[in-house]
Amino acid sequence: MKPTIEVVVSPMGDIVIEAVGFKGADCEQATRFLEEALGVLTAKTRKPEYHQTSTRATQQHLTS
Repeated sequence: MKPTIEVVVSPMGDIVIEAVGFKGADCEQATRFLEEALGVLTAKTRKPEYHQTSTRATQQHLTS
């Protein structure tokens, strides 16, 4: 699943930001700009995916 950020605005003006397809703290990094732009944060709920580790491939080339 491709990571996405869903923003839902209710008729009353409440905003819910949901990070879908992220693992670990990557979701917080991905949504930080929205949280800062929108102002006061009233609640934050971490989904089970937050406690999973994200995998990133890195390569290292050694030369002699």
